[in-house]
Amino acid sequence: MSRRFPWVLLLCLAVWLAACYGLRFGFMEDGQWVGVCAEPAGIWQCQLRSALGLTIHWGVLAWLAVLPAVLGFFIPGRIGQILAAIGLFFALPALVLYTASLAVFALVIAALRLVRAPRAGI
Repeated sequence: MSRRFPWVLLLCLAVWLAACYGLRFGFMEDGQWVGVCAEPAGIWQCQLRSALGLTIHWGVLAWLAVLPAVLGFFIPGRIGQILAAIGLFFALPALVLYTASLAVFALVIAALRLVRAPRAGI
């Protein structure tokens, strides 16, 4: 692993977190979209907003974060790191989009796996 990789990962995670907050406050909680989507119009943005709401309600993002994070925690080597990064990728929007209980678990497990020192001999 190169010396610049953690900084690149942190920068990408910061941009991803900002995009998730933009989605939350600009699309899900904005009063304009609440008013437009209250009427039974077939606007594709309202359908996307509804599907995202159901995804949040069912906790799909949180489970998409937990599964690779836990697998990545137990699988050694590069594959485990990649799975942990995927778990971290899904944990951030799950945290921002109201599924914090499972997402915190996934975030902690994925972060612990990413900062773990490689084992000797592997």
